[in-house]
Amino acid sequence: MTVTPHLTQFQYQPLYKPNQLLCGRGTTVVVTGWTVKGILAKHLEASEYAAIGQLYSPTRGISLLLRNLLLNPHVRFLVVLNATKEDRNAGGCQCLLDFFRHGFKAGKSETGRDIWQIESEIIGYIDREIPANSLETLRQNIEYREASSIGEAIALIKSYAEKNSVSVWGQPLEFPFSQTVPTVFPGDRYGHLIKGKTIAETWVKIIHRIKTTGTIRPTGYDGKWQELIDLMAVVTDEPTDFYFPEPNYLPCDRTFLAQYISQMLDDSPQQEGVKYTYGQRLRSWFGCDQIEQLINKLSNDIDSARAVMSLWDVKDYNDNSPPCLNHIWVRAIDGELSLTATFRSNDMFGAWVVNAMGLRGLQQHIRDEIAKRSQYNLRMGALITVSQSAHIYDDCWESAESLIQTQYAKVCRDRAFDDPVGSFAIAVRENTIFVEHLTPGSGEVVNCYTGKTARQLYQKIATECPSLEVEHALYLGTELQKAEISLSLQGNFRYNQDKRLKEIV
Repeated sequence: MTVTPHLTQFQYQPLYKPNQLLCGRGTTVVVTGWTVKGILAKHLEASEYAAIGQLYSPTRGISLLLRNLLLNPHVRFLVVLNATKEDRNAGGCQCLLDFFRHGFKAGKSETGRDIWQIESEIIGYIDREIPANSLETLRQNIEYREASSIGEAIALIKSYAEKNSVSVWGQPLEFPFSQTVPTVFPGDRYGHLIKGKTIAETWVKIIHRIKTTGTIRPTGYDGKWQELIDLMAVVTDEPTDFYFPEPNYLPCDRTFLAQYISQMLDDSPQQEGVKYTYGQRLRSWFGCDQIEQLINKLSNDIDSARAVMSLWDVKDYNDNSPPCLNHIWVRAIDGELSLTATFRSNDMFGAWVVNAMGLRGLQQHIRDEIAKRSQYNLRMGALITVSQSAHIYDDCWESAESLIQTQYAKVCRDRAFDDPVGSFAIAVRENTIFVEHLTPGSGEVVNCYTGKTARQLYQKIATECPSLEVEHALYLGTELQKAEISLSLQGNFRYNQDKRLKEIV
């Protein structure tokens, strides 16, 4: 291979996610995982690094990183800061190191797309549009090192910057990049309600709703997302040990979940460059343990509406990465404990499932502690999340479509059709349609509607019961139309609810 003569100054020019990188004039790329990239930059000169960036996901981030490296052949060194519990949970840094250590092989993504799969225990993808020989050239020409602390990373970067002879390894290489273009249907811009018994069921419904009617918007960083504003998700019956479908289509497993719940419940010391955890914000950020405060509050005043925890700090306006989870409310009503959480920004494909399971773990912890400290042995009630920006990033659109195609019909088929509004008994007698509104469970009559046309009756019912489930409302429409037809046939056909019209012989 022809090598370009040595140059002393370069400029890193990323084509992918440029606004998420700090670019310099050196020959070392620094991957910080979940450690804030600016913390390293303040200890370095721009001439000592080519780029500093964070890597969150092995399936979404590594391929873009490698594309940028192929475009910048002056980069000869890679320092990977794999320092925190969050890094180990996410696995992105480990998977990137395994690419350079062990290589890759032909494989398929979860959507069935041909990809290069990294030889690692962590699942990581590389776009197949990048030729294997180019990836091998990259592996052969970049020296990599793993650092376990900020100080170690800085020392490595400075040592690489002092090397006297560094040459580019070839010409910049760019390869085709395919993107999924979503189809968007009309729908409400604000205010969406989705219910499910389990987190898994609710998640599939959320992804379908966003992909169907979500608006395409720029993310504010790089790329796009498809978004719904103010989405409320209600999970009613998640089991104590959590439901994982078989095969598991969720973006997490039980091992990852156990580690994540500990981040939600446990405090952690503040470290330079290490992002907060939700547990840290709840346990010590404001100088008090909010979880303990809340448990004690409800143990002594079970009807209190003041059981509130806040993760938002007014200083977060000046932070480049403020917490997505902002507030948590816990209420005890009619013997059950519900938890409501608000997110200012919510990655619904990659993060909502673990967010919801972590909150459910917190809800269970609060319930159990109240039972220990008081006479209240509450049932687990609903988990509610309110996501002001509920979005799916463009690099997940293909996977979201695949999830919908494989799971949404099954979720709809298996779901329960009980409507909290109740049920309706329809009968035709005395040349009139009678509709009784019955309470759920006991079947007590709470209202009665009469009329001669389906339209007249469904308008009355819609006015009195505006929160009817959509499928229930459509069902009522068909039954009322059948009842109207039986009237129009002047008694020749008998109407019986849920049965075909029967001719009177």
